Amino acid sequence: MGFDFQHMIELLPDITLAFNQTLYMIGIALSVSLIIGLPLGIILFTTDRGLFLENRFVKTTLGFIVNMVRSVPFIILLVALIPLTKLIVGSTIGPAAASVSLSVAAIPFFARIVETSLREIDKGVIEAAVAVGATPWMIIKDVLLPEAKSSIIQGITLTIISLVAYSAMAGVVGGGGIGDLAIRFGYYRYDNTIMIVTVVILIVLVQLIQLLGDWTSKAIDKR
Repeated sequence: MGFDFQHMIELLPDITLAFNQTLYMIGIALSVSLIIGLPLGIILFTTDRGLFLENRFVKTTLGFIVNMVRSVPFIILLVALIPLTKLIVGSTIGPAAASVSLSVAAIPFFARIVETSLREIDKGVIEAAVAVGATPWMIIKDVLLPEAKSSIIQGITLTIISLVAYSAMAGVVGGGGIGDLAIRFGYYRYDNTIMIVTVVILIVLVQLIQLLGDWTSKAIDKR
């Protein structure tokens, strides 16, 4: 069966619901990754050798945990986190449940991006701030984040795009969203129309996110 426009119109309510569920999952996971991943990335950077909060134990421990989570394929992470998901949201299916795994996957991903962004800052700028007696908090707030904000915005863009892909994968285990729609209607029922529509929606969504991220990054980069 090829593309059926009438069939697509009939499925419009399901498509709209799935799209909203995808945005819901991405919104929660992104918020959690920003709240936890940003400080985590800052800690990974500032506790490194030669920096003002140097702490080998903290750096090594957090680095190991971040690498461990990042090394697990997302589909396996989805299954492994079922007990935690059940504990937090009381269910293992639906967008809220999928948001738990998405958040866990996004935190270390974004943290490493933040760490990499901070490494691009000229060490001389940091050393100058330390030399004039700036506190660690002042250095982070007034030096590190302003200097790296453009790169961090690009990192947020990458994180959102990764979350779009992960959220589609969450459909395999009944996570809801565009991926779930593609699996239930497109794959199991051999419905080419819904498969084409879901792929187009995901492509358009990623393109819009990338364009917005690039524009924002350039707009705030005053260098």
